[in-house]
Amino acid sequence: MGVRGLQGFVGSTCPHICTVVNLRDLAEHHRSKHPGCSPTVVVDAMCCIRYWYTPESWVCGGQWREYFSALRNFVNAFAEVGIKLVFVFDGIVEQDKRDEWVKRRRKNSREISRIFQYIKSHGEQPGRHMFFIPPGLAVFTQLALKALGQEAHCSLQEADYEVASLGLQDGCLGVLGEDTDYLIYNTCPYLSIRELCLDTLDTVMLCREKLCESLCLSVTDLPLLACLLGNDVIPQGMFESFRYKCLSAYTSVKENLNKRGNVILAVADHIAKVLRLHQGEKKLEEMLPLGPNKALFYRGVASYLLPGQKSPWFFKKSKAVTTLDKQILSMSSDSESKQEVAMCTDPESKQEVSMCTDPESKQEVSMCTDPESKQEVPMCTDPESRQEVPMYTDPEFKLEVPMCTDPDIKQVTMSSDPEIKQQVTPCSDPEIKHEVTMVSDPEILEVARAHHVWGESYLVYSVMSRGEIECSNTLEDELDQALPSQAFVYRPVRQRIYALLLGDDEDGTHSLAREVKEWFVYAGNPLKHPDLVRPLPMSVPGGTPSLKVLWLTQGPDVQARRFDVLLASFNLSSMQEDLQAVEGPLRALCCLLIYLFVQVDTLGLEDLQALIAQALCLQGKSTAQLVDLQLDHINPRAVQLGSLFVRGLTTLVFVNSACGFPLDMSDFMPWNIFDGKLFHQKYLQSEKGYSVEALLEQNVSPCRACGKSDTITTTRHGEDTVIVTTTTYCQTDMVRQSGVVTTVRHGHTRLQRSDTVAIDTVTTVGHGHTRPQQSDAVRHSCSSQTRPHTVATVRQTQSQRSDTATHGHNNHIQSQPQQLDTTTHGHNNQTQ
Repeated sequence: MGVRGLQGFVGSTCPHICTVVNLRDLAEHHRSKHPGCSPTVVVDAMCCIRYWYTPESWVCGGQWREYFSALRNFVNAFAEVGIKLVFVFDGIVEQDKRDEWVKRRRKNSREISRIFQYIKSHGEQPGRHMFFIPPGLAVFTQLALKALGQEAHCSLQEADYEVASLGLQDGCLGVLGEDTDYLIYNTCPYLSIRELCLDTLDTVMLCREKLCESLCLSVTDLPLLACLLGNDVIPQGMFESFRYKCLSAYTSVKENLNKRGNVILAVADHIAKVLRLHQGEKKLEEMLPLGPNKALFYRGVASYLLPGQKSPWFFKKSKAVTTLDKQILSMSSDSESKQEVAMCTDPESKQEVSMCTDPESKQEVSMCTDPESKQEVPMCTDPESRQEVPMYTDPEFKLEVPMCTDPDIKQVTMSSDPEIKQQVTPCSDPEIKHEVTMVSDPEILEVARAHHVWGESYLVYSVMSRGEIECSNTLEDELDQALPSQAFVYRPVRQRIYALLLGDDEDGTHSLAREVKEWFVYAGNPLKHPDLVRPLPMSVPGGTPSLKVLWLTQGPDVQARRFDVLLASFNLSSMQEDLQAVEGPLRALCCLLIYLFVQVDTLGLEDLQALIAQALCLQGKSTAQLVDLQLDHINPRAVQLGSLFVRGLTTLVFVNSACGFPLDMSDFMPWNIFDGKLFHQKYLQSEKGYSVEALLEQNVSPCRACGKSDTITTTRHGEDTVIVTTTTYCQTDMVRQSGVVTTVRHGHTRLQRSDTVAIDTVTTVGHGHTRPQQSDAVRHSCSSQTRPHTVATVRQTQSQRSDTATHGHNNHIQSQPQQLDTTTHGHNNQTQ
């Protein structure tokens, strides 16, 4: 990440720019100078998640309860010394960085192949040197931080730009991350997450002014240096010959440095001694071999310019100023926090950001050391200031982009809790020239945007604004595709949600005629082009309600409609009454399990038992017990199944937010219903033929009135076998019980020898949602004080399965210039 080779150069050549600082001391020093102003650290979350994930196990799907505990400890460490944290997550992949995104995904795929090779050879998890983050870690980290009461944003552009912009706010001690781009941005100090000691709050601060002194450059030269060296926007090979010429002409080559270090010194020397002679007189393309890459290079340099900043390297014509295709992320997360956007509220305090602080002298170095760049940065954050928004234009790009949105904004009510009305403050300046979006309704788009920025939704705004989404790598074995890729398993759900989100346009364009670009990683996908995926019609009883009804209307009837739409997206509308009978986290679990076991015909009863048993046993285990849990060995299929299940949970986040939050988000957060090691243990036990009592760790509780246990009965119905899940329920029993709804085809279970098998189990849902039903599947009845019933009976026939499920061909998916043919399991794609 960041500038090629700069991190190693700093460590080997400029170690003096790194200073060990104590964040507690910096916070106290800040409060002494600015009473009443809370010290803040802006966190680049995507740089930090690898360091936050400290659990030893990582291949089994994630140790989510351990991880949640680690996040809580991180937040508490800063809260104890009075430091406010503001977290920023990546929201989109910018087009200029798509090639780099693809390059990293391909690299990740090679790493995952090596991980599975190791597991197959050794039967254990590889060492930390091969660590790969569990699926959905970024999504659930953002939701976990919000659950911990933290301010977490999702970016509308490249996250590091918004992180650096927020660093200009008064009271910001620094940017916490691990990206050398923060040495290039002219913002607050760069703090290393890698060097952070949470116990003492010691870390390393990297000072860009000292870096400039070592390179004989000014701060305003750094963006030019970064682009000439290569970064996430400018491919490294673009200026390879230019760098070689600089190195050949460089007379101060240091023998103790590697080639990369000397190249950095040589390019910096060329900027200082050659290019600067013509600065302001000649265009960059007249001094550099830009060729056809001129526009890309200019965008690369401009991408480092924060609001109000200019580059002396841009040739200025009469009225042209520097282009900057960026927007500021509003820091306000609710109507009560609008007053806190500016971190320092003292009207007499000047907006001066300290760039480097000596822990001994406590002297602050001014933000701008170049006399030409000392200027105020208008942030336009006060809703009442009505400060004029500067526009930056350049004839090279013919772009005109506002640096900040008009504070005269419209409030829209939208909340995941129907009882709580939150005030959304989206951008609604009529003069802003919005880009073309997939949805034309500005009110709905504003709500989607606000929920995206606040981190309350997932993928929704990307679909509605750009019609393009991406999903990174998942631990999937490309050499053993008995389990299809999660990209295909959950695609039918996404397609139905696309139909909901895109709707019918004002010009009469039907939502099903549009296509969404999907950049999903799966075996055999070279990622040269996105998959062009068409929406699927959604069959909702009573008709599909509009987004305005789902998002902007409150009431119990509307909440029921939201749940109907959620079920329809999973093609489970026929089970609405049965699933309504299940409350709490198990309702979301049931939806996901039913969909999985209908969609993937290679899943069997052993898989089902393992998933259910771990969810039920997890409720009674402490974090310490989960940490101490040991596994006999690692099964590669269980690794992939765990990842497939967790990707299902991220799909639930997408669907739930698109439908207006019919389910409580906490119900399907992984730290509440999934633990990787525990699932792996149950999988291995189920594979060995353990009884349900053993899988549930002898927690089967017989009815206190009749002494009999609850039952799950499996029944075959013709060619498509289903599991009829039934439970006897005792009203006098204080144990919380209910049934779990599941579906499995008999061809892949050990139930082929018998049409009906009884299995004892215990489950955990409350009393109030049971309905007495007569069923032949119920194995026993209790005394007059008991009430036997069937919680759910699943009957799914071949004709009811989704058109884009794991059977048959998919006529709704096209890829340009190739066409996808989703075959038997949805994972064997032929490139034509």
